Amino acid sequence: MRYIRAGIKMVGLLVSMLVFAAALLAQNQLKLNPHLDYNSDSVDGPLITGNDIETGVVAGKPNYVMIYGEGCFNSKRQARRTVALSERYADKVNFVIIDLDKPQSPAQLKLVQTYYEGSIPDLVVLDGNGKPVYNQAGEQTEEVLSHFLDTAMQQSTQGMEQERH
Repeated sequence: MRYIRAGIKMVGLLVSMLVFAAALLAQNQLKLNPHLDYNSDSVDGPLITGNDIETGVVAGKPNYVMIYGEGCFNSKRQARRTVALSERYADKVNFVIIDLDKPQSPAQLKLVQTYYEGSIPDLVVLDGNGKPVYNQAGEQTEEVLSHFLDTAMQQSTQGMEQERH
């Protein structure tokens, strides 16, 4: 009987872990709007869609924040790079996408008030402790942003190790 109870507890634990893992993976499924005109400032709708992109920063994990406007061709080009980065860092970095042409969630509004300085696209990389590693307006290459995402991941890992000791 004791083994049956232990087996039931183990199954419950496994199910909980699977549900948690599925929620983490669903968070970073960013998709690029297929109707974007990269040669004009036309308003083509949201540049990027995805699950939970309005939730804001996730504590203990590096965060990439993109603040953009729908009619900005620089933002459209950066959106392509952002989706590519989200595929590369899907399980390591939380991606927050803020469309200034849509109402923002309270978490997004706080990020806009804290980091947005009036130019788009505005890109912010935060380490797992919420400290900015990068905050610049304008387009940026995947290589440069990868460097800052890697730095944020290293700082997050170092911060967790220091907390343990």
